[in-house]
Amino acid sequence: MTLTSKPDLVLEVRGAHRFFFSGDDSEVAALKDVSFGVAAGEFVAVIGHSGSGKSTLLNLLAGLDNPDGGSIWVGGRRISHRQRSEQSLQRGAAIGVLTQASGLVEHLTLEENVDLAAFLRHRARSSRRGRQLGLGTAGPETTREVGTGQLLGGVGLEGRRRARPSTLSGGETARANLAVALAGAPTVLLADEPTAEISRSEEQDVLRLLSELRPPEGVTVVVTHSEAVARAADRVLELHGGMLA
Repeated sequence: MTLTSKPDLVLEVRGAHRFFFSGDDSEVAALKDVSFGVAAGEFVAVIGHSGSGKSTLLNLLAGLDNPDGGSIWVGGRRISHRQRSEQSLQRGAAIGVLTQASGLVEHLTLEENVDLAAFLRHRARSSRRGRQLGLGTAGPETTREVGTGQLLGGVGLEGRRRARPSTLSGGETARANLAVALAGAPTVLLADEPTAEISRSEEQDVLRLLSELRPPEGVTVVVTHSEAVARAADRVLELHGGMLA
């Protein structure tokens, strides 16, 4: 039987388990039978105490790790348990990742960083292997791509387009990372504590931008400890001891 993803779900987690070994070789369950789906247009926040499995889940969603049981589907295609090269192509074509640490290339200007991210996403979709894997589109036909100038203007950094990453403030860096993650119109935006290192006022700016600029026909999943981020989401998933509470 051929496994397929439900057509109305952009992101789907099916019975995901992930185990690790501690220092004394005992097995620790980071995730236990986690299942959920995210439909087009949804903004989902994942909350939970430290060690509850949030970062493990995000790595699975991004195709950076594989579950020990179950599967992960992105845009109707399974991303888990595939060749690393295929996972990398699928991630490059469809997934934007936003972290609390800067993912900007220091020797490039802000404008060049966004251009590079968009170029790599287009290359992943248009490569021969990408087309064979069905990655030749950004996702739903109605997905709209925002150009570099429009993205930088949208995050309030039009006047900083020629700045180097090291000259940006904390809030500017968070907004620049968002612009890079959204370059090339990803179908899925994954964010790991995107407001952890900025002030409350800057957090509100980032939340507003997430609401305005997130993939309109894609999905956004944010791992967070912030109550403000959780309140801004359409839906909240809580992990407790590796299980959805």
